[in-house]
Amino acid sequence: MSAMDKRKFEVIQRRQVLLAEISGQREHLGELAKRWQPALRVADQAVVAVNFLKVHPVLIAGLAGLLVVRRNGLSALVKGVWRTWKAYRYVQDFSKKMAARL
Repeated sequence: MSAMDKRKFEVIQRRQVLLAEISGQREHLGELAKRWQPALRVADQAVVAVNFLKVHPVLIAGLAGLLVVRRNGLSALVKGVWRTWKAYRYVQDFSKKMAARL
């Protein structure tokens, strides 16, 4: 047997060993994937929900408003909206007056 044939035989044996290892690793990875599948499904759904809320920020404001109404009642919500409106009008009038002076 020549040196080249000996080297070829060693490479073929090494390839067989590596293919056997790959097969075992593939099976192990399949088992891990089955075990992690429910958790990954929940994570995927959470990512979809976050992306949906990024696209629809008004829903976040609506949910926050509902929490305020539910926590402090409707009167507190009306007071908060009224105060916000008054503050907005005050700032708007003030900025117009300052712009007129310049």
